[in-house]
Amino acid sequence: MENKLGKIIKPILVALPILVIILSFDFAFPNQKPEYIIEHKEEYESLGLLRWEDGKNHHIPQDYADMLGWSELASKVDKAYNRINSPDQVLVLCDNYGQAGAINYYTQNAIKAVSFDADYVNWFDLEKEYSHLIRVKNRREKQNELKETSPYFETSIEYDSITNPYAREFGTTIFIFEGSKIDINSRIEEELSKIKNDQKD
Repeated sequence: MENKLGKIIKPILVALPILVIILSFDFAFPNQKPEYIIEHKEEYESLGLLRWEDGKNHHIPQDYADMLGWSELASKVDKAYNRINSPDQVLVLCDNYGQAGAINYYTQNAIKAVSFDADYVNWFDLEKEYSHLIRVKNRREKQNELKETSPYFETSIEYDSITNPYAREFGTTIFIFEGSKIDINSRIEEELSKIKNDQKD
């Protein structure tokens, strides 16, 4: 009896996940272009897939929007990196771990981007002496970057940004600062010390 029941149940248990994947394939996975999702937004809205963590509906699902722009960011940081005469002295500093992770994954220059966010505080290589800075700033926080950071460098430019309008990181901006007038390593050490002390409290 048990063997007969097992022969019936096992195929059902194997088929069930496959059936779920087939039925949800068009909606639960980022396999459609943003334009397709926008054209069929009613179907996505009915499943709650366009609602983000801010409680509002957006053009595409949040997970999809998170992924868009990653390779674009890395490509543009690579180009910024290649503009600098001594790239071995460049620190690539991002606002969050997602930006740093995207750059480190997609880079063609073996860049090791870092951030003061999450576990990246443990990944700074302070044995290297930094003279230049590539700064990746969130759209909402980019306005004062040149004003605040450029006094510490010989040259400063707003280089490029993420232009994919469907990317959650749309508008994230890349700045290039060359020829440091200060000891970048010491500044980084001070900041890391503050962060780690705060984590202990």
